[in-house]
Amino acid sequence: MVTELLAPAGNIAKLKTALYFGADAVYVGGKDFSLRSFADNFTREELSEGIKYAHARGKKVYVTANVFAKNADMSLLEDYFAFLQSVEADAAIISDSGVFAAARKSAPALDIHISTQANLTNKYAVKFWYEQGATRAVLARELSLKEISEIHDYIPEMELEAFVHGAMCISYSGRCLLSDYLAGRRSNSGECVQACRWKYRLRKSDSLSDSGWLDLEEDSRGSYVLNSKDLNMSEHLKELQIAGVSSFKIEGRMKSEYYLATVINAYRRCMDGGFTDEIARELKTAAHRDYTTAYALGENTQTVNYGDSQAKGDCDYIANVLDCSDGFITVEMRGRFAVGDTLEALSPGRDFGKAFRVERAYDSRGEEVTDCKLVQEKYRINCPYSFSAGDILRRRK
Repeated sequence: MVTELLAPAGNIAKLKTALYFGADAVYVGGKDFSLRSFADNFTREELSEGIKYAHARGKKVYVTANVFAKNADMSLLEDYFAFLQSVEADAAIISDSGVFAAARKSAPALDIHISTQANLTNKYAVKFWYEQGATRAVLARELSLKEISEIHDYIPEMELEAFVHGAMCISYSGRCLLSDYLAGRRSNSGECVQACRWKYRLRKSDSLSDSGWLDLEEDSRGSYVLNSKDLNMSEHLKELQIAGVSSFKIEGRMKSEYYLATVINAYRRCMDGGFTDEIARELKTAAHRDYTTAYALGENTQTVNYGDSQAKGDCDYIANVLDCSDGFITVEMRGRFAVGDTLEALSPGRDFGKAFRVERAYDSRGEEVTDCKLVQEKYRINCPYSFSAGDILRRRK
C-alpha cells in the first residue's frame, strides 16, 4: 500500500508550497462551510485554479465542508457540491449526515471523506459510513494504533486517514464550546479563538478588583492548563502504515508557508528514507509546542503543554527564492536580513541545508544595500548554489 502525504493549504500560495515540498494531496477550504473561517481560504475561481494546478502535477485536492450545518445552509450546500463536482475536486470532507445527503444528491460522482469532526472512534461507525457511500474515514486523534488496526481489519475496503503532525485540541475531537462561551466565536462553525492556549488566572471572590484574582504559576511564565502539546508521529509512520492508515495528515491551514515547507519536507524525507535524528532536529526548526504521540501508543496523561503557549522554532523565515542566475538569486523578503548573515536553503531537492554568507545585495531598483528590511521587497543576493524557484531561505538562531 502506497501511503499518501496530505497537507493543509490555506490559500493558493500555500497550496503550491505544499505540493512543491512533497505533499501528494492538499486539503483546502472554500469561503464557506469550512472549519477554518480565519484562514484566507479559496474563492470558487481559486478552487478551480488550485485543482487544475494540482492535477497537472498528478496531485489531489480535497475540499472541506465540515461545518455543523443549519437548515438555512442546505440549499447553498447542494449548489456548492455541484460546483465541486464540476471542477473535479477529488473529494469533499464532511462531518454532518445531512450535509452528506446533500452531497450525494447534488454531486453523486464526488468522493466523500468523513471528517474527524464526526468522531470516528470505532469500527462500527466507520463501516456505517462506508455503507452510505463514503470512501475515506478521517480518524479521531484519540485512537491508538491497536484501535486503528482493529478498524482496518473490520472494514479493509475503507481508506483510513490519520493525523500525524500539528496542533491538538484539548477537547474531544475538537468538540469545544470555550471559544463561543468566552469570546463569542463559534468553534464548530470555524471561528475558534483558541481559548485553550490562553494563560489562565483564578478568581478567589466575587470582587472584580485585581485583589480578587490569584495567579496560577507553574513557573515564572504562568500556567497554560488547557494548552495541548503538538502531535508528532514522525518516528511511528511505519507502525501507522502497518495498522492500515493510507493517508498521513498534517494539521495547519492557518500556518505560514515556512511552517508548511519545513514540516512537509521533513515528513516527505521520512516517508522516503525512514526516520532519522536529522528529521527530529528539522521538526524543531519551525514554531511548535512540546511534542507528543498523543494516544497512538496507548493511554497518555502527559499531553498538556504547561510551559508556554508556543515555543519559537530554531530558525527564522527569511525569504522565498524566485530565480537563480549568474551567481545570484532573486528572493522575496519575509524576514529582515543583512550583508554578513549566513542563510541556508530549505529545499525538497539536493540543495536542502546548503548554507552561504550574504556578501552583496541589491534591491528591486538595482541599488546595492547592506540591510534588507523591506517586507516582500525583491532582493538580488550572491549565492554559490543553483537554488530553484520555490526554495526557501532561513537563518539559524
